[in-house]
Amino acid sequence: MDLRVERRDAVEVWTIDGASRRNSITVGLLGALRAQLARAGGDRALRCVVITGDGDKAFCAGADLKERAGMSADDVHRFHEGLRDALRGIEQAPQPFVAALNGAALGGGLELALACDLRVAADSAQLGLPEVALGIIPGGGGTQRLARLVGVARAKDLVLTARRIGAAEALAMGLVTQIAPPGRLLDDALALAGRIARNAPVSLRQAKRAIDGGFHLPLEEALALEHRMYQDCLGTRDRREALAAFAEKRPPVFTGE
Repeated sequence: MDLRVERRDAVEVWTIDGASRRNSITVGLLGALRAQLARAGGDRALRCVVITGDGDKAFCAGADLKERAGMSADDVHRFHEGLRDALRGIEQAPQPFVAALNGAALGGGLELALACDLRVAADSAQLGLPEVALGIIPGGGGTQRLARLVGVARAKDLVLTARRIGAAEALAMGLVTQIAPPGRLLDDALALAGRIARNAPVSLRQAKRAIDGGFHLPLEEALALEHRMYQDCLGTRDRREALAAFAEKRPPVFTGE
């Protein structure tokens, strides 16, 4: 099994199941990710997903180099196409994704975390894109997503030096949103996912689309996109439920309709 899936009410935890190989990215893992994304996309009761790694040493240490050694050039190209498709699928999923970085997030592992909407790091986590030290460059979106998240100068610093950073530096530059103390990572990530999951599903989807889709548009186009996303929320049952719950002084019960 490459990916364990555990349901906790409206939240799922997807755990990369490969601690002995530092939870590296394999062809099997990419297939499992794509299959789960296809299933989750149609699950209206699923409100948020937490992705983490097995054990406490690595979230994901990048591609499985032993598997890679047996690949032909065509196999490598197909692998990277599968990686890009899976990471894009996370970005385009209707549910927000939270990466819980339980250890090293390196190369493709950091690229996986970057495709998620939010990142929580254990205080012992190490993050980096070491590809230029290996004669390549980040090929799973790292050069693009990192620069969009932390800025061009910081992205060039991490990519061109191939250095690793700790959780505190990652937090300072905005690469992660919070640090969890020892033994608290999954609890803190699930608490964050729970705060997300109690909100209206259509609103979550539309807000995610508005932020991601408008970030690099000219302001007027981005505002128009936001307006379209907003309008899509107005006719929903969940909006009427929120208004009724406010008037009745009770928590809303959202259905995603």
